[in-house]
Amino acid sequence: MSLWNDFNDAQSNTNVIPKGTLAKVRLTLRPGGFDDPSQGWTGGYAKRGSTGSVYLDAEYTVLEGPYAKRKIWSLIGLYSPKGPDWANMGRSLVRGILNSSRGISDKDNSPEAQARRRINGFADLDGLEFVARIEIGQDTNGEDKNEIKSAVMPDHRDYAQVMGHVAAPGMAPQMQPPASAPQYRAPATAAPAQGHPAQAPQHPPAAPGFSGRPSWAE
Repeated sequence: MSLWNDFNDAQSNTNVIPKGTLAKVRLTLRPGGFDDPSQGWTGGYAKRGSTGSVYLDAEYTVLEGPYAKRKIWSLIGLYSPKGPDWANMGRSLVRGILNSSRGISDKDNSPEAQARRRINGFADLDGLEFVARIEIGQDTNGEDKNEIKSAVMPDHRDYAQVMGHVAAPGMAPQMQPPASAPQYRAPATAAPAQGHPAQAPQHPPAAPGFSGRPSWAE
């Protein structure tokens, strides 16, 4: 029987990147049009779902390697009416993205490292490049799709190679943030980063006129 009569040994048409793949990606936030200045959600980046959940609609573009130019779409949770877990997962992912993009060890709690883990708004996240660990989840139809739930830190043995920081023989790689990453300084009145994530808000009301850094962005 010919190849064009029996298709049992044909490869499945799976268009997903293998689970656990490390890749350098660029984060783009797709505007959602929902703002709540009292939470620091400004600039139209956040999106509110039909269930009342609030999240960032993230698009990740693979920049290098065999999957270059591939795109992955995933959500970064900001608030869920079911409880704080989703928001805490979102905060953890953003911390990892900042560490990976700006070359900060997750174990570094120096004042400088704490300052570089703070953002002025979601616009600071838009366009960041970092090393992501690609996972496989399922869409609403039960089909496999790629997701990004964590970032790879500078302490990882493969970070420098994937990020593009190559050291000379016999020298440790220099973990520097990308040239495009802006330098941030904590305001003189900024409090040290707390050891525990802030509680997720109970259905957030809009409060125009808010000023200062929101607890979510700490």
